[in-house]
Amino acid sequence: MNPKIANLPITILLIEDNPGDVRLIQEAFKAAKVANEINSVVNGLDAMSFLRKEGDFSSAHTPDLIILDLNLPGKDGREVLAEIKSDPALKKIPIVVLSSSSAMEDIVTSYELSANCYITKPIDVNEFFNVINKINDFWITIVKLPS
Repeated sequence: MNPKIANLPITILLIEDNPGDVRLIQEAFKAAKVANEINSVVNGLDAMSFLRKEGDFSSAHTPDLIILDLNLPGKDGREVLAEIKSDPALKKIPIVVLSSSSAMEDIVTSYELSANCYITKPIDVNEFFNVINKINDFWITIVKLPS
């Protein structure tokens, strides 16, 4: 059986600069009782180094799923999204944009850059957990990811 099927752990790259959001996302996935490997970076430059296995990230696992914040220091999420989706070695990795922005311009731009979905971060902690659970249910339980 393919390990990417049947609610088995996957590798997730979380590209998020807010430590509180990182902690909430990790706790929500942990509460879902699936032992996903969650790697976290805080900026776009580190994200690309991680994905290309450069420098400190030379032994990084290629993620099965990326959760990307748009507003990052240095190289922002839009630039990261464009770079990933233009790289033949990376473009098949699904990207969930999880941003505090609900601006239509950000939503449209993300989809134009080939984001797989766009979710606005809820402010309420319970709703935040609910959103992460739905990401887990859909991207880990339902969707068949490329190997």
